[in-house]
Amino acid sequence: MSQTLPVVFVVDDDISVRESLELMLGHEGLGVETFVSAQEFLSRPRATVPNCLVLDYSLPGLNGLELQKRVAAERREMPIIFITGYGDVPMTVQAMKAGAVEFLTKPFSDDVLLNAIRNAIERSKALLDRDAEIGALKARYARLTAREREVMALVVAGLPNKQVGGELGISEITVKAHRGSMMRKMKAESLPELVGIAARLRVVRPAPATRLVEK
Repeated sequence: MSQTLPVVFVVDDDISVRESLELMLGHEGLGVETFVSAQEFLSRPRATVPNCLVLDYSLPGLNGLELQKRVAAERREMPIIFITGYGDVPMTVQAMKAGAVEFLTKPFSDDVLLNAIRNAIERSKALLDRDAEIGALKARYARLTAREREVMALVVAGLPNKQVGGELGISEITVKAHRGSMMRKMKAESLPELVGIAARLRVVRPAPATRLVEK
């Protein structure tokens, strides 16, 4: 199976359901992996491609809601579609409040399930893309020196170079040097872009007690 192919994980103890979903989803050009229990599924390493989980509510061992809690904590990029043969309103509400994207009661049409899966995979792709982007920003931020991080925090807080220098006890020329290096490392083309990056990284203005003193 191609590593870039979206994957639908199916956890259901009914072999007929697993086989029918595997056949249908395979015809739709989707990767499919099936599991008979929550424990079996949890032994599978985290996916790195867009994916979703089609999950039976009633399972041996850990039930669907218990598995949902584990997935929500450990695999945020994996939207969950519940399927069950005996759903009720409290069950549906509980699953949806916990983050399920859909709750389908058998029997349901193939089209209904396919639409839910397509939407879930698009959501997973967006989450994975966002995580990758944040990861890249964190890697750039990690390359900054302690002083460059202080300069970044004060610059995005709206302070001009002269005031940044006053806050940190360094010259305006030194601030400009740190600022230029910081902008290059963060690959920020402008101050508004840097402000947006800082917001995503949750960079905050340093407290006076934590600031460095230039020698």
